[in-house]
Amino acid sequence: MKLIRVMLSLFVLGTANSFSQENLKWVTSSYTPAIGLGPEANIKRGDNSDIIKVRDLYYVWYWKVGLNVRWATWYATSPDGYTWTEKGEALPPGKEGSWDDEGCFTPGVLVVNNTYYLFYTGVNNPYLDPDLERSKTRIGIAKADSPDGPWTKLSTNPIMVPSVDTTSFDSHRIDDASVLVRDGKYWLYYKGRAWGKGPSETKMGVAVADNPEGPYIKYKNNPVVDGNHEVLVWPQGKGVAAMIGTVGPKDIVKSIMYAEDGFNFTKTYSFKNQNVPRAPGAYRPEAYTDSGKGAIIEWGLHRVGKKGIEYLERFDLKEVNENN
Repeated sequence: MKLIRVMLSLFVLGTANSFSQENLKWVTSSYTPAIGLGPEANIKRGDNSDIIKVRDLYYVWYWKVGLNVRWATWYATSPDGYTWTEKGEALPPGKEGSWDDEGCFTPGVLVVNNTYYLFYTGVNNPYLDPDLERSKTRIGIAKADSPDGPWTKLSTNPIMVPSVDTTSFDSHRIDDASVLVRDGKYWLYYKGRAWGKGPSETKMGVAVADNPEGPYIKYKNNPVVDGNHEVLVWPQGKGVAAMIGTVGPKDIVKSIMYAEDGFNFTKTYSFKNQNVPRAPGAYRPEAYTDSGKGAIIEWGLHRVGKKGIEYLERFDLKEVNENN
């Protein structure tokens, strides 16, 4: 294991605090097991949150479901980002008849003044009903004084709901919150799906609030990216960067995009090996500082699906020259 870690250290990015678009053209990803969160019979894990560090431990949240395990948000800790200890269920589904009574998933995390916030997607039973109205998704928030909980869901939930205009990009599904602090406000990036559209037509929007608990006001010119089924954003220099997976126009998939104003994104990287992390969350040390010193992410976790088994795996990023 020590040898693997030494080799991986050669792949991670530098920790420079400045950002220059001209110097960022290509990136590759490498993968290694997330020990403790890997393949397990009759269990699925996926769509992890971004990762925070509290004292000497990293924390991550994710959904877990399987034999005798309800579809809920669980969490794990790690001293090094490689070996993880699953701690238990953090957020259960809501009471029967509530908007989130079938499951709580795709968590996102925010830390403000020693208060911890988990943003999560909720669905009501039956989630897979072919009726579009019954299969809507919504975003809620839970908060705690410790990353270990206990967590209390806000009485104002859900705090983000699908648009009532069925022509809007987020009129059916609203999901997958990735939150950061910018200009003294709370920026919630999310994915949306329009009424009657399929997963391949998912796009990314943003909503902004003055308070971490909301209200979150959707940007009037959403969507900000015409694609992106899996939302991962981070502060980079003066702006915001976003990793784009395999959903969207061909010219932006498998890339990283950047917006100095947080709204108008342009492509700045391509994945050299075309092997982009799936449903990722990253360690973003400047995500809540509003410092203007954020750098490109170095590592995180993502979801792997093989032969009906879904689990979490570590990814590391490396900047490369076009000719490498």
